[in-house]
Amino acid sequence: MVQPWPRYQWPDGKQAAFCFTVDVDATAPYLWVQRAPGAARTLGQLEQRHFGQRLGVWRIMELIERFGIKGSFFVPGAIAEEHPNLLPAILERGHEVGLHGWFHELVAESSDAEFTAALEASVELFRRQTGAAPKGFRSPAWEMTPHMVREVRRLGLWDSSLMGADHPYEIEGLVEVPVQWAIDDAILYKYSGLPGDRTPATPGVVLESWREEWEGQHQYGGMLMLTVHDWISGRVQRLRMLEKLLAQVTGTPGAWTATVGEVAAWHASSPNAGRFLAEATIPDPVEPRRFGQGRAG
Repeated sequence: MVQPWPRYQWPDGKQAAFCFTVDVDATAPYLWVQRAPGAARTLGQLEQRHFGQRLGVWRIMELIERFGIKGSFFVPGAIAEEHPNLLPAILERGHEVGLHGWFHELVAESSDAEFTAALEASVELFRRQTGAAPKGFRSPAWEMTPHMVREVRRLGLWDSSLMGADHPYEIEGLVEVPVQWAIDDAILYKYSGLPGDRTPATPGVVLESWREEWEGQHQYGGMLMLTVHDWISGRVQRLRMLEKLLAQVTGTPGAWTATVGEVAAWHASSPNAGRFLAEATIPDPVEPRRFGQGRAG
């Protein structure tokens, strides 16, 4: 019988962790789509995303700094290349930066070789712009393959892309600081006027949901990995909602507010290391079979 994982151990005096992360996608996903023949070359989506670099990311930094929070900013290589002052500016303000693909390329549309090339090019770009190699990676669209796990581990990085727990764990020796779709602003707010877009949630509804998650994680001893985007949550009504959430989190006894890198470093050097293990294996396709007879073969 599979045994449940034990309770996670946070630093002394801490009951739960909170990470404020920003995926600075900006125009990178738009550029990725533009590679397709016949892609619509229109301004609406592009300008909507330009908001992130013009105003959004700076407003987000100002907000979290008022609460004494250090954020983790995951930046695609194409955005760092286009805005060479961005990474240094984030670091100068005391936050951390991590990798987020080159063009926010989708895993299902990229080969293993293309992923490795994008990863290595991003590492080199970050090193040139900041004077040091990055320490962390977050996959665009939060998907990974066994090859990606091996490559991220090969370069000595930690990862924040998967959802196998609500506290850090290890997958094939790679420290994983997990994410969660329910605590991502894009699935709740993103609206571009495209077919299939849903009406965005109101900030009040999102605040109630995220407060419930935080209170629950504090109860269970887990981690709230909040993910926002520069061009989405940089809008004023969403910033005002975040202000209310941060006031509650920072006022909670036993809350550890940390960067993803700090959480990853804690895991690797703490009694938790080696206790929460997962494999980067994908089962073989299931062959047609009669119900109740187990897996074929």
